[in-house]
Amino acid sequence: MKIEIKRWDNNAIIICGKYESVRDCLEKNKDKSFYRANLRYADLSSADLSYADLRSADLRFADLRSADLSSADLRSADLRYANLRSANLRSANLRSADLRSAKYKEPIFLPDIYSLKLLPEETILTFWKFLKNGHSPYNGNIEYKVGEEYKFSDCVKSEYLECAKGGNVATLMWCLKSDFGADEFIEVQFQVKDIGALPICSDGKFRVKKFKVLRKINRKKAVKLLEGLIQK
Repeated sequence: MKIEIKRWDNNAIIICGKYESVRDCLEKNKDKSFYRANLRYADLSSADLSYADLRSADLRFADLRSADLSSADLRSADLRYANLRSANLRSANLRSADLRSAKYKEPIFLPDIYSLKLLPEETILTFWKFLKNGHSPYNGNIEYKVGEEYKFSDCVKSEYLECAKGGNVATLMWCLKSDFGADEFIEVQFQVKDIGALPICSDGKFRVKKFKVLRKINRKKAVKLLEGLIQK
């Protein structure tokens, strides 16, 4: 059948031709350029969209179950109400994508932790650490102060140990879901070369040899911050 895919903003035709389905249409497009494409309600389950340019695409209500979106450019894409369950989003760029009411599993918001090794050693990273009653449950109840740098000479380097000595840091979502009754959170900064261990089974937490505390916020502010990051 004849399928036309247009831009959502000005109706300019991106692709036009005879295909079995919208999925078939996108997969057979060699340059995978779908900038601002109108793909609302499209059935793209199990589609191979790796490295596709889907910037600002309208993917509202799209079925993307088990789709391969690895390394896809989804910046500013509208993914509201999209079904992303079991989709492969490894290395996909989701900056400013609208994911409100989308169906997904938590890892969509986790960075590809292990790939941090591939970044230049001088790359500056910021992650989070949770506190309880002003102290960390780990590291001997250290009281962390904003602006101070902390070193962990006892950082365990084994990547087969998920939890061990060192500067344990994680994503903000991981910290908020911790079961230690965390009531305060600190944002910390370090360089890639300061990473001590990236556990192979990490769900968002790893260890560093040192970090600097940038700021400290309470749980209410942390929740609002995370909601803002998701909605951008």
